[in-house]
Amino acid sequence: MDHIVLGIILGIVQGVSEWIPVSSKTQVLLVSTYLLGLQFSEAYAFGLFMEIGTIFAAMAYFRSEIYMAILALFGRGGEQGLMLLKYIIVSTIVTGLLGVPLYIFIVNSIKGPVVGVPMLMLGLALIIDGLVIRLSRKSRSSGKSLKDLTIRDFIMVGLAQGLAALPGVSRSGMTTSALLFLGVKPDEAFRLSFIELIPAALGAIGATLILSRHMVEGDLHFVGVNALGFSIMAATIVSLFLIDALLRFARSNRVIIVLFTLGALAVISGLASIIIGAT
Repeated sequence: MDHIVLGIILGIVQGVSEWIPVSSKTQVLLVSTYLLGLQFSEAYAFGLFMEIGTIFAAMAYFRSEIYMAILALFGRGGEQGLMLLKYIIVSTIVTGLLGVPLYIFIVNSIKGPVVGVPMLMLGLALIIDGLVIRLSRKSRSSGKSLKDLTIRDFIMVGLAQGLAALPGVSRSGMTTSALLFLGVKPDEAFRLSFIELIPAALGAIGATLILSRHMVEGDLHFVGVNALGFSIMAATIVSLFLIDALLRFARSNRVIIVLFTLGALAVISGLASIIIGAT
């Protein structure tokens, strides 16, 4: 299959999966390893790099919120802009403090293709992710909004987001669930989760380029700059056209079924690979 076509497929996968509580890294990992034949660590680095397209879409969709936060830097954003700026700064710093060490551990510890034990880990992580989201939706919500949150709440969101550096763990699922556990009303929880995508994804891309530059260069050589460009373009376009529908879908219980199904398939595939390898 042509690499440009594969790039477009990866972009569509990224553009769709980023906005629902399903790990976009995992979906890109699965497609990259099975269609492109990349090693786990290479596919993982490539998956983080793929978030450029969804960053563009998020910046366009949440442009008014970003503008408020920028104004707050100069003392002109009002109370809401200042709270948003604090939320972004604190949660992003905490995410980096936890996520970067996890990323280094993952790319240095997990070798080979996404089969066997790594695939089993991905599946279990997806299932656990679904359970977290299921439990969070059963918790009582006090209907909080951003103005009701504290620095401690921002730290908890950052910790949840940092754990999303683990393959198979959904960033949007973890941050949205954390916000729901804190009593934030659902619409606000999803909005705050997706706004935080922008600095978190920028940081993840920066960490990938600094810590895994040789992997990224290898991916670019193997896939091609044109294919990567089409991937980013496809991710941006899909996100811009589908973000409203995907946000509505993310609020429904059906997404939990999707998580459990993907997790079960990954577990079955991993177990099968382990059994075949042992025979």
